[in-house]
Amino acid sequence: MTDLTNVGRTLFGYFRSSAAYRVRIALNHKGLAYRQQPVSLVRGEQRSEDYLALNPQGLVPALLDNGVLLTQSLAICEYLDEAYPHTAALLPTAAAMRARVRAAAQSIACDIHPLNNLRVLNYLKNELQQPEEARNAWYRHWLQEGFAALELQLADSAGQYCFGDDITLADVCLLPQVFNARRFNVEMAPYPLLAAIADRLELLPAFAAAHPAQQPDAV
Repeated sequence: MTDLTNVGRTLFGYFRSSAAYRVRIALNHKGLAYRQQPVSLVRGEQRSEDYLALNPQGLVPALLDNGVLLTQSLAICEYLDEAYPHTAALLPTAAAMRARVRAAAQSIACDIHPLNNLRVLNYLKNELQQPEEARNAWYRHWLQEGFAALELQLADSAGQYCFGDDITLADVCLLPQVFNARRFNVEMAPYPLLAAIADRLELLPAFAAAHPAQQPDAV
């Protein structure tokens, strides 16, 4: 079992996990050093006795920050913003803008992503015996519905990024979801604003270093 008294910062995640991808971006953006402990979702390591003792949900990521154990990607990102306020902020200072950024982030992390993550797709495959074509149609439907709304939602706030020209939590969530869309061959042409923002985000060092292909467990 992981020793929670260890001093340091360890991210437990999987290279293709959208949620872990978000936390990698946040850590990089804020300039916070960390080591990674891969948890293979394909091999079922998230259900191992040791990992369940760390995170009973059996989900990634989990972050161990100097003895403090944290789960859920959005909660981790907001913790990093609050615990390390003198590094690059992920949320604006004005209450109304903070709420708008959170709403955009949650529309991805709480509405789109949960319907399309691996355990849902595996349930459709194994328990409901849905063929690959049906599973892919499910995936595209919920992603396209969510992206269509987000494209409109950001129309009056976007600059270089989701909210003006500063990186926010919304950007941290957007790029991993666009990565997934492209991985599943979802056409991004109907969402030109989201696609353009994602293209710019990919060029930023903090985002590029968090890319799944750059992780130690990438296979």
